[in-house]
Amino acid sequence: MPIKIANELPAYKTLENENIFIMTEDRALTQDIRPLKIIILNLMPTKIETETQILRLLSNSPLQVDVELLQVKSHKSKNTSQEHLLKFYNTFDEIKMNKYDGMIVTGAPVEHMPFEEVDYWEELCEIFEWSKKNVYSTFHICWGAQAALYYHYGIPKYDLDEKMFGIYPHRSLDSLHPLMRGLDDVFYVPQSRHTEIRRNDIALVKDLQIISYSEMSGVHLVSDMECRNFFSTGHSEYDRDTLAREYFRDLDKGLPIKIPYNYFPEDNPKNTPVITWRQTGNIIFTNWLNYFVYQRTPYDINNIG
Repeated sequence: MPIKIANELPAYKTLENENIFIMTEDRALTQDIRPLKIIILNLMPTKIETETQILRLLSNSPLQVDVELLQVKSHKSKNTSQEHLLKFYNTFDEIKMNKYDGMIVTGAPVEHMPFEEVDYWEELCEIFEWSKKNVYSTFHICWGAQAALYYHYGIPKYDLDEKMFGIYPHRSLDSLHPLMRGLDDVFYVPQSRHTEIRRNDIALVKDLQIISYSEMSGVHLVSDMECRNFFSTGHSEYDRDTLAREYFRDLDKGLPIKIPYNYFPEDNPKNTPVITWRQTGNIIFTNWLNYFVYQRTPYDINNIG
């Protein structure tokens, strides 16, 4: 939350230059406050696990957030009970007349497929187009980020020679960007993907800015210039054991998989992983909610457009 100080207090300029979140008395007196409406488009097969991880991050803000869950109707989930989906999830037809302050689009395990061959691609494109006028700010994760960059800007994804799998060091490319505020010079992010987006392709799009990067795992966070859309290649929402479960699952299936980088102490799968990324996830999602949803969305949600 911001600190409220007198308009003419000398500390105002100093704190502003240090990127401390401050609010003048004039702005505070005219500010209306209401709960934020956030919708999560959950494309993951393990829906309960994913929704829990994301809700944990959203709960770290003092802001009041009203959350709705969205599923695609053109794909039948095999890993989540229909009872759970019917009770807690909406379809696009049920919410398309609504407005939302923010939306989160998760990843999906369909990386090896061309976008157009994914069975819910047409429905996802419809949701992306709808979001332009009905959602103030959208945060896309992993495959969801790749899909949105492809839909909005034509940016392709590329197959990797081997899975990008582990906890990688990242650096901010714009330390003054509000999404980066509070992060260490080097911060860690889980990556788990078979494909990548490339820096050179993004550099050709004037409306996009890469705001964090890893020399090992490549592009991490991308923003459009209006800061209404964010794209993350990583999984800051992951639990302690998420990569471990993926690793042992692939081993059991006989798939070629290396031990996740920088994850198990001493690279020994018998050792309990040490969490080094949770603070980063909390900061990124709290900054998104605060600076790019709460501070910018219209008080009258019907004015989003």
